[in-house]
Amino acid sequence: MCGIVGAWRLPVNQSQRSSALNAIAHRGPDASEWLELAASGGAVNLGHRRLSIIDLSSAANQPFRKDGLAIIYNGELYNFREIRAELVSFGVSFRTNSDTEVIVEAFRKWGDDCFRRFRGMFALAIYDEAKETLILARDHFGIKPLYVYRGPNGSLAFASELRALFAMGGPRNVNPDAISASMLLMFVPESICAFKDYEKLPAGSFLKVDAGGIEIRRFWNHESLILQENRRDNCSIERLRSVIEDSVAAHMTADVPVSTFLSGGLDSSILTVLAKRHNPQLEAYTIRVAEADLALEGMPQDIHYARKLAKTHGIRLHEIEATSDIAEWLPRMMNTLEEPISDPATVNVMMICEAARQAGAKVLLSGMGADEIFGGYRRHQAMMLAQNYRRLPQFLKSGVGVVADALPVAAFGRALTPVRWAKRFLSFADSGSEADAYLRSYSYYDTETLSALTNGQADRVLDLLAREHRERFEYAVAHDLPTKMNFADLHYFLPGLNLAYSDRASMYASTEVRTPFVDVEVAKAAFQIGGDRKTDMRRTKIALKQAAEAWLPDEIVYRPKASFGVPLRSWMRGPLAERVKAMASEGKLVDLGFIDRERTQTMLTEFLENKFDWSYQLWHLLALETWVDQAQ
Repeated sequence: MCGIVGAWRLPVNQSQRSSALNAIAHRGPDASEWLELAASGGAVNLGHRRLSIIDLSSAANQPFRKDGLAIIYNGELYNFREIRAELVSFGVSFRTNSDTEVIVEAFRKWGDDCFRRFRGMFALAIYDEAKETLILARDHFGIKPLYVYRGPNGSLAFASELRALFAMGGPRNVNPDAISASMLLMFVPESICAFKDYEKLPAGSFLKVDAGGIEIRRFWNHESLILQENRRDNCSIERLRSVIEDSVAAHMTADVPVSTFLSGGLDSSILTVLAKRHNPQLEAYTIRVAEADLALEGMPQDIHYARKLAKTHGIRLHEIEATSDIAEWLPRMMNTLEEPISDPATVNVMMICEAARQAGAKVLLSGMGADEIFGGYRRHQAMMLAQNYRRLPQFLKSGVGVVADALPVAAFGRALTPVRWAKRFLSFADSGSEADAYLRSYSYYDTETLSALTNGQADRVLDLLAREHRERFEYAVAHDLPTKMNFADLHYFLPGLNLAYSDRASMYASTEVRTPFVDVEVAKAAFQIGGDRKTDMRRTKIALKQAAEAWLPDEIVYRPKASFGVPLRSWMRGPLAERVKAMASEGKLVDLGFIDRERTQTMLTEFLENKFDWSYQLWHLLALETWVDQAQ
């Protein structure tokens, strides 16, 4: 895991090189190097910051140059030993034990077809000195980021983080479309970048640039997961277990110890128990939330399950207290994320990764992705319920709405969770098409409310996002509702939010987070499972839970779902209360006219009086205010 930065036929002076490498020093504190290669039409520059995970020797440092090919690479190949053995059978010799050299030789042997063979996460650049051709590539699911800037006269720059591109003199102009998108979603989808003039290389793609210009091609399509021929094998529970066990084993590949996140929930517990098989000295990290905060959140206490699992399996568990100093963490969080992503779970990841790094850990496994591909979110379950709700007579639906509107979301210092969920459910259950209802299920405003809040400035982007989301959802039109939702999540929610904040928050602390559920083989198996074996009105992750019975006690497998949450509502009434009030009345977003002052203050009043749970929306506005202030 590392940080990369480079340029094609774009002048980069010594000061800019140093600044760019320093800007991403947190991604790779173990080594730092820059290589400039002469070429007709302008030089090729390749910079690298290394976090040593596989082959810790200096021989594996990057930029890595061998027989006319030069590479910089961020990520890990979990099947590099198998690919290396195949290449050796063809007569290829190696001088390191790194996966980096395997990528170089695989590219030499198979060209851009090599990328489809890789099992892992990667963002890389390979320069062919003889052909004067530069190739950029990004892994199948977009686990690793890669930003691209297209300069004048066919020039190009790229980096793991935007701050490295700014350090090389790139423009720094906020993209209003990104602000509008984040208002709806709390994240910026892959099709939009927070700053003008930059783009994100699409997942499963490679970019080729030479004297003839720039072109982007796909080496892998998510669509292949839902082709009918891939669904003929209705994946058995035994096969699913085998695939997950194999993925965890592959993700343990490292020359340093591998630890895990352990929330006490299903996904992290699976990974921890399976990882323990490969590392008898396994250590795990968890977040502990104060009881008073849990009551207001309506969150179950996870720590009991994490402690019990760790004790049963002889795992050292590190407990980190959820911060009460969020007023200090918020600016750090937004600076780390670079784009206006405001999921408060980012703070948890930052805290865990900082504690892990201080304890000497470099690599952690995360259960990220299981909810998206196995149908584990409450919204999946709610969408199944909505299918029946839509059939109710209108007078009944109207009556339910009147009752729900009248009920408070909290009372006597405790959350009335069923009321909160009911209000949330009614906000999308009867919203137009299934595709539109699903987008509404994980967005934070209906179209009319957000349009009013932003004085109509977000309308064009909202229409664009709705069309984009509908296209992904309806691509799986021949499939059941759970498959449609999972397919949309794989394109939209997973890379735009969860993978993005996990990468930024972990690399901020110079740690590597690996996601065994976000794996090509696991995804193939998951999409061979029919929707009725994933989610229904009463259950989520049905097949995964059945598989987990072989590894975990029912107490954990069938416990109520708990999010990787934070005491957000306590924060909004406690350490962030004054900031929220100031934001609503005289904040920068209000002063710039981007959000309506009266509507924002109404949201705050309704939240404080427990009439409606606007906590996430107010949190996002505060986070967005912080981001805009830093971005200018």
